Amino acid sequence: MPPVPPESPLAMPVQDFRAPPPAGAGPGGDTAPRLPPCPHVLAARLIVFGGTALIAAIGCWQMLVVFGSEIQPLQWLLLVLFTLTFGWIGFSFCSLLSGLVARTPITPDNQGAARIAIVMPVYHEDPADSLALLGALADELAAEGMGKRAEIFVLSDSHDPDVFAAETLAVAALRETCPLPVWYRRRTDNSGRKPGNIADFIRRWGGRYDQMVVLDADSVVSGRMVAEMSARMCADPALALIQTIPMLVGGQTLFARVIQFAGRVYGPPIARGVAAWSGDNGNFWGHNAMIRVDAFAACCGLPDLPGAPPFGGSILSHDFVEAALLRRAGWKVRLDWDLRASFEGSPPTLLDMALRERRWAQGNLQHLRLLGARGFTAISRVHFIIGILGFLMSPIWLAMILVGLALSANVILSRPEYFPHSYQLFPDWPTFDSRRMIWIFAASMTLLLLPKLVAVIRAWSRPLASNAGGRSRVLASALFETVMSALIAPVQMLIQTRQIAEILQGRSSGWESQVRKGVMPPWGLVLRRHGVHVVSGLATLVVVAMLSPGLGIWLSPILAGLILSPAISRWTASPVFGRWARMAGLLVTPEERNPPEVMAAAVAHARRLRQAEGSTALLGRDPQAMARHVALLPPVPVAPPAERLPAISAAAKIAAAQSQAQALAFLDRAEQAALLSDPALLERWAALPA
Repeated sequence: MPPVPPESPLAMPVQDFRAPPPAGAGPGGDTAPRLPPCPHVLAARLIVFGGTALIAAIGCWQMLVVFGSEIQPLQWLLLVLFTLTFGWIGFSFCSLLSGLVARTPITPDNQGAARIAIVMPVYHEDPADSLALLGALADELAAEGMGKRAEIFVLSDSHDPDVFAAETLAVAALRETCPLPVWYRRRTDNSGRKPGNIADFIRRWGGRYDQMVVLDADSVVSGRMVAEMSARMCADPALALIQTIPMLVGGQTLFARVIQFAGRVYGPPIARGVAAWSGDNGNFWGHNAMIRVDAFAACCGLPDLPGAPPFGGSILSHDFVEAALLRRAGWKVRLDWDLRASFEGSPPTLLDMALRERRWAQGNLQHLRLLGARGFTAISRVHFIIGILGFLMSPIWLAMILVGLALSANVILSRPEYFPHSYQLFPDWPTFDSRRMIWIFAASMTLLLLPKLVAVIRAWSRPLASNAGGRSRVLASALFETVMSALIAPVQMLIQTRQIAEILQGRSSGWESQVRKGVMPPWGLVLRRHGVHVVSGLATLVVVAMLSPGLGIWLSPILAGLILSPAISRWTASPVFGRWARMAGLLVTPEERNPPEVMAAAVAHARRLRQAEGSTALLGRDPQAMARHVALLPPVPVAPPAERLPAISAAAKIAAAQSQAQALAFLDRAEQAALLSDPALLERWAALPA
């Protein structure tokens, strides 16, 4: 079987954000008029946006009362920052409430006959782990009767030679037992990053498929859910994208388990609310979603943004933009919150999370340039704004703390002037309603913590609690997660603030492979990475202790998180503490106690594929491994010598080498990649003594 099927090209024009969508891009062959939202969607939007506006207005009004009649410039600044922050946490609360009016999507009985591609872009991933997920999904799809209309496509952007060799050997091993066709394509030109990888697939083979399920290298969905999504999409010709709610699984470190538990308990009710107010104007998170291929091709060809990175170049958070482009043409984009057999891994450590967030921060800030794009719906722009504020709230929170400290210092150090005007009969007494300020603080904490309490009570009333160790364990886990999140939050605040500052200074995040399996970082590394956090916490503590020790009580969670950040970062990265929490019944999720069938089957597949792994050196020793690798290579393109310099120099070095090992030592990375891509070069190299 060849490495790829015959090409079936599908046009994917590059979009212009200043022009309307191209003619014929919408449902029915033309740009369809957007129908008004359903009554329950309007009700949800009234709850979330009206409620947020009301909460922000009440917070602003109460803070004005606290300040009194004469407001200083710093107080005006604090008022603006507080109103933004209070409105932000109010939005989260109202979004949760809006889920009360959500409608459950219905799966039709007829599955349809759509041809489906299971697409997994990979970039320097562990091939055994990633392909094992595809193998387990293929088995389930075959059991669902979809074996004749579903195929798997592994889209590699890897350029490390050893990773390339490991991928081909793992793909060859998967092909031997997979009930579905498995295709493998590796790009040598990585332009456009992940969206460019997907676009290349659509432009070459998109006409072969009606629908595609996009997965990340650490994500998977069940075969049953693929069948449900396909049936829903076939039943609604205007539905272009179904986004599922991925549940985090496989967390081993304490940090990963905290995130995993929070996502499992708090995530579903929040996602239900987002689905309620989004309606048919949902968002795309880049993976674990089903997409109508022809709609995506017609609407989602992404241009490079003008200018240099970080604000120009490739669009990093492409998924938000692709959802907005589909909706611009009249297609429906939905978050189907009831589809739960969707899984992905989580970042193992706080430092690894920071690396991911650096790219996400840059991608979301790029959306500032797209807010005014022509034809985007109001809700699409809301999704952009939410993503932007998700990162800007960190510097806003930091600025609010600093302004509050400055105001406190000003009150403590300055002497009030009771008679600012000449011939004044009565003094002007300084006004500050401390009691009302305490009530505002209590209201903020209530809005912040009430969604968690609601989620815990919801878990108690469902099998989730019994499957996670019982109600008491769920409550204890929620309390533990709340404490850990409170300690980590100020560290993330400073990390994200620094990331925003770097982006504004013109520093791009680059394109690095994801860290899926973390290790506990050494003390030297965490001290270097968190040194500024410790110094900031200690300096603030000293200043507060000198000016107003009572203020330190209010700031204690923030100061504790900053001062203890190296220990927290290191210890939460420990698999040992993760296992301790598991044995104590803390942070346990139902998927951990009763692993989903697709995840359990993936473990067995990974064990088998691990035996087939190998590196470049193995190809020279094992003729069968060499044959499997060569079988997955595309024909060597005819190119002028100037474009074949790595292959030419590799051939010369192989001719001068005395052994395979010496030849590999002579070759640089580009030449090794050329060697692995050329069967003739591989044959010459393999002829050398091992």
